[in-house]
Amino acid sequence: MMTTIKIAVVDDHPLFREGVTRSFGEIEDFEMVGEGGSRDDAIRIVRDLCPDVMLMDISMPGNGLEAIGETLEYCPDLKIVMLTVSEASDDIANALRLGAKGYVLKGIGSRGLADVVRTVAAGESYVSPALSARLIAGLSAPSETAEKPDPMAELTDREQEVLSLVASGLSNKRVARELDLHEKTVKHHMTRIFSKLKVSNRTEAALALRDAADQRSTVERT
Repeated sequence: MMTTIKIAVVDDHPLFREGVTRSFGEIEDFEMVGEGGSRDDAIRIVRDLCPDVMLMDISMPGNGLEAIGETLEYCPDLKIVMLTVSEASDDIANALRLGAKGYVLKGIGSRGLADVVRTVAAGESYVSPALSARLIAGLSAPSETAEKPDPMAELTDREQEVLSLVASGLSNKRVARELDLHEKTVKHHMTRIFSKLKVSNRTEAALALRDAADQRSTVERT
């Protein structure tokens, strides 16, 4: 039996919000349970309905980023996807750190957005590969003079292979295909990678990989 995913959308542009609502209303496994245009609306919807997934803009009255933590206090199981025009690395990083599970741009099509919602509802995080690469590039600060331990040294050769492919934007299924593994094996590797690197999602793991590479480059130049 197909499980229905309950969705809410919060965006201060009524025409855009109506378009999203209409799109999901035409897909069988989704149910639109609430909509609003501000941080206060987001909190009200979550407090009263606790949907499975909330699509939320950053630039709205009350600030979408600030709404993340407040809505999660009312409904810890809520999966938040930021649906925005902002491509700024700081906005992406802050959204993920505050608890959002997805970050996509408003130019995405309805089918693509539906796939993102399904991914997030299933417990995975999602940032489009292009934004993920930009985030990694934007947040990779030069290493300080004090040498730091290389967290990648804790990973096995296979785990490093898996992480490199994930950091390039591949899904678990694609990684499994590239390495001739079962998808469950890739998920097991990712769980161990998250534990060893002390991160909670794929983007943070990719950032850790980039930081380690930058640190090694700095050491080699000195």
